Amino acid sequence: MPGFDPDRAWALHPRVSLRPEPFGALLYHFGTRRLTFLKDPRLVEVVRRLPDAPSARSACASCGIPDGELPMFQAALAALAATGMLVDRTPGTPESPRPEQVHA
Repeated sequence: MPGFDPDRAWALHPRVSLRPEPFGALLYHFGTRRLTFLKDPRLVEVVRRLPDAPSARSACASCGIPDGELPMFQAALAALAATGMLVDRTPGTPESPRPEQVHA
C-alpha cells in the first residue's frame, strides 16, 4: 500500500463501521474482523468528515485541529490507512472504493 498522503481524499473502508462510544468510538472491519479504538473525540470527528472533505488535511482543518497537532492526527490517520480501516477515495487510485461501495 502506498504511504498516507494527507492531501488526498480518504474515507472509511466500505466494510468498516464506526460506533460512537463515551470514550470516542470503535471501528470494526467486517472483512478482517479488526477492532480499533479511537480515544480522541476530535479524531472521531475527523474520520466522520473524511468522506465529504477534499483531503484529510482539510477534514482536520474543518475540525479546528491546530497546525501544531497536524502531525499527530496525520500519524493516526496513516495508521488507520495502513491497517485497511481507511481507503484512498481519490478517483483512479487502486484503493478507491467504487461509488456503489460507499455507505453514508
